[in-house]
Amino acid sequence: MEWYFVLALIGTGIAAGFINTTAGGGSMLTVPLLMFMGLPANVANGTNRIAILMQNIVTVRTFRQKKVLDYKEDFRLTIPAVLGSLVGALVAVEINTFLLEKIIAGVMVMMLLLVVLKPDVWIKERAGSVNAKPTFWQYLIFFFIGLYGGFIQIGVGFILLAGLVLGCGHNLVKANALKVFIVLMYMIFSLGIFIYNKQVDIRAGLILAAGNMFGGWLGVNFTVKGGAKYVRYMLIFAMIIVILNLFGVFG
Repeated sequence: MEWYFVLALIGTGIAAGFINTTAGGGSMLTVPLLMFMGLPANVANGTNRIAILMQNIVTVRTFRQKKVLDYKEDFRLTIPAVLGSLVGALVAVEINTFLLEKIIAGVMVMMLLLVVLKPDVWIKERAGSVNAKPTFWQYLIFFFIGLYGGFIQIGVGFILLAGLVLGCGHNLVKANALKVFIVLMYMIFSLGIFIYNKQVDIRAGLILAAGNMFGGWLGVNFTVKGGAKYVRYMLIFAMIIVILNLFGVFG
């Protein structure tokens, strides 16, 4: 591998790790880079998961150290997400990716409006809902979120944040911590499926992971120190960029 590709992977990984941890959409940077380096789309999709896995090992540990995560209370929603991710990674379905991207963009536009027009929903926890046992509908929602994440990782961070904030009542700091925890749990299994099917470039994935891990660590510190208010600004910025990209503004 050429030295400039190594630098590109590490630098892009740092940016992606920070964005993934504070908001979402970092894979919009890394997957195209891997494809630009010559990896087929399916291999780029699988290779990116090494970086996501390693990034989230670091971020989960750091959130835990900062007492934002409690494994005993926060593991419940990982179960349906893991089950969904297995289905998403195993099922070979022919989809119109152009249409899928436009649907995701439309959902993100609605989510962006909610973040901008209803800031208190994202900043404050809703009393009485945070520590409650998840409902059947919450389990079902997170099963489908996991299914999407198992099939294609791009954009799943935004969808998880919406589920955790709007569906479960968490503020953005807690939601970001839970988001990376859930992704870590299902990524272990979905990555295994991609490796089994020989759709992972281990070397490129590990180099990318070095950047993602450092970027993720930076993202945790920004999230905890800045609080939900500043994380909301980061979320707005990231969603605008991703929406514009999905609508083809950047070519």
